[in-house]
Amino acid sequence: MVRYRIDAPASRLSARAFASGAFSAFGHNPTFAVRDVRGDLALDPDAPTAGSLRVVIKPDSMTVSGEVNDKDRREIEQKTREEVLETGLYPEITYECRNGQVVAQGPLQLTLSGELTLHGVTRPQIVSARLFLTGDTVRAQGEATVRQSEYGIRLVSAAGGMLKVKDEVKLTFDIVARLVAEQQEDAGGTEPGTSASEGGEAKAATLPVRAT
Repeated sequence: MVRYRIDAPASRLSARAFASGAFSAFGHNPTFAVRDVRGDLALDPDAPTAGSLRVVIKPDSMTVSGEVNDKDRREIEQKTREEVLETGLYPEITYECRNGQVVAQGPLQLTLSGELTLHGVTRPQIVSARLFLTGDTVRAQGEATVRQSEYGIRLVSAAGGMLKVKDEVKLTFDIVARLVAEQQEDAGGTEPGTSASEGGEAKAATLPVRAT
């Protein structure tokens, strides 16, 4: 089994909420950048269905991005942590997956069937992803849609009630994972690889998936 670890500084994860209320006509759909993303990926080239994925997110690391004034930014972030995600009670969000299906090749496109634990509730969660393998680096890009009500999350308003959010939240990710150090040494000191955006053509990885 080949193990990779998520490189948090090189990875990007965002959650976009969709506004209702008075601000909705102006396109004010708050987007949160997640700063603390960790996890591991295990791949077995000889047994593609034997791999696994685990991602851990610290929700109190979420910050509002985009054009929002400082007062509204502070209020939205505070309400999100204290009233929406209740990070004091639920300090982690996790996604674990051992099953998936290949939907296209070149690059490899997957539908992952995992479990998302959010706000103390665990439910099946489908994630669409494109995967690339370059040297000792795996890169995954994709998205998922989450309904807050399915996880017992209460919808709240901000900006004096002018900004309300809908139930649906869209997650977008660009995750970079690198071969763990001890395996690099076992392989004879392989030089660190680069991600797809750093040059070179990425090739599809062999994954823990089940072909359709």
